[in-house]
Amino acid sequence: MDIYLFDWANLLIRWLHVITVIAWIGASFYFVWLDNHLVKPGASDLKAKGVDGELWAVHGGGFYNPQKYMVAPGNLPQDLHWFYWESYWTWMSGFALFIVLYLCNASQMLIDTRVYAWGAPWQAVAAALGFLVVGTAVYDIACSALGRTKDGSIGNDGRVMAVVVVFVVLESWLACHLFAGRAAFLIVGATLATMMTANVAHWIIPGQKKVIAQMRAGQKPDPIYGQRGKQRSVHNTYFGLPVLIAMLSNHYGMLHQHPQNWIVLCVLMAAGVAIRIFFVKRHKGVNSWGAVALALALLIALIVWMAPKPQPAVAAVASVTLEQVQAVVGQRCAMCHTGEVAQKGVRLDSAEGLAAHKAQMLQQVVVQRAMPLNNATGMTDEERALIGRWAQQP
Repeated sequence: MDIYLFDWANLLIRWLHVITVIAWIGASFYFVWLDNHLVKPGASDLKAKGVDGELWAVHGGGFYNPQKYMVAPGNLPQDLHWFYWESYWTWMSGFALFIVLYLCNASQMLIDTRVYAWGAPWQAVAAALGFLVVGTAVYDIACSALGRTKDGSIGNDGRVMAVVVVFVVLESWLACHLFAGRAAFLIVGATLATMMTANVAHWIIPGQKKVIAQMRAGQKPDPIYGQRGKQRSVHNTYFGLPVLIAMLSNHYGMLHQHPQNWIVLCVLMAAGVAIRIFFVKRHKGVNSWGAVALALALLIALIVWMAPKPQPAVAAVASVTLEQVQAVVGQRCAMCHTGEVAQKGVRLDSAEGLAAHKAQMLQQVVVQRAMPLNNATGMTDEERALIGRWAQQP
C-alpha cells in the first residue's frame, strides 16, 4: 500500500508540475514575444495617455489590441491581472517532487558510491539543498553588483550572464562529482529554476507592487522598479530552456551516465540558450539563423562525440539461455522487481515476467542504461550485453 500511494503522489505532483510549467513558461514566452512586437503608437490619443507601444493580433475568432505604458498609465484601474502564481506553483510542485523522489530516497536517488561516498544520506540531502541556496545567492549578488551601467541604471547584462555561465559550468562539474548523474542533472536544473522563481517572488512582483503603491499615493513611480523587473524577466526567458533540457535529460541514461556527464549537460543547456536567442531575435525581426546553426552544431558535435565506438568483429556466439538471464536478473534486479511489491509492477522473478518485459529490459538496461537505478547493484557491461543479445533473439 505504501508503494501504491507513493506512486500516486509521484504521478499527481508530476502532473501538477507539468501543468504549472506550461502555464508559466507559456506566459513568459508570450510576454517576451509581445514586448518584441510592440510598435510606437501613431494615434495622438494613445500618445496622450502615455502608451509606449501597441500591437494588433487575432486569435480564436477575436481581435486584440494590447498596449504597454511606460512607466504606468495615468489612471490606474482597480482590476489588474497578475502573473506570478504560475511561477510559484511551478517551483513548489517541483520542489515537492524533488522531496518525494530524491530527498526521501537519498541513499538510492542522490548517492552513487562510485561517484562519491557520502558518510550519511542526510549529508547528501543538505548538500543538494545547498546548491539551490548558493546558486540563487551568487546570481543575486551578480545582478546587484554587476547589473548596472555607468550611469547607475539597470543594464550591463553581459557581465551578469558571464558570471552565471561560469557558475553553471562549475556547478555542473561539482554536482556530477558528488551525486548520482541523474540527480546531478536535476539539481543543476533546479538551481536555475530557483533563480527564476526568486526573480519573480523577490524582485519582479514586489517592484510592481511598489509602483502601484506609489501611484495610488499620488507619487511619481520610480522607473528603477520597472527596469529591474524587466532585467530579471529577460534573464528568466534565457534560463527557461536550459532548465527544461536539464529536467528532461535526466531520464536518459546515455546522458547522465556518460563519464563526462557534466560536459554533456553544459552543452545541452548551451544549445537551449541558442535556441531561445533564435526566437527572441526573430521576434524583433532580426536574422537569427546563426543561433540555430550554433544549436545544431552543439547538438551534432555532442551526438558524434558520445557515439558508441565500433566494436571489432567477433565469432558467432551461442544463443543466450533463459537460465543465464535469470542468473543476472536474480543478482542485479530481483531486489526491486520481485513479488507483489515490484517497482512499477514490473516483475522479473519468473520466465513469464521476463518474457513480458523483454522490450522494456532492452530499452532500460541496454539502450538507456537507466537500470539498475544508479547501477547500485553493479551490473557489468558484459551482463548488459548478454541481456541485449537475449532480448533481440527471435
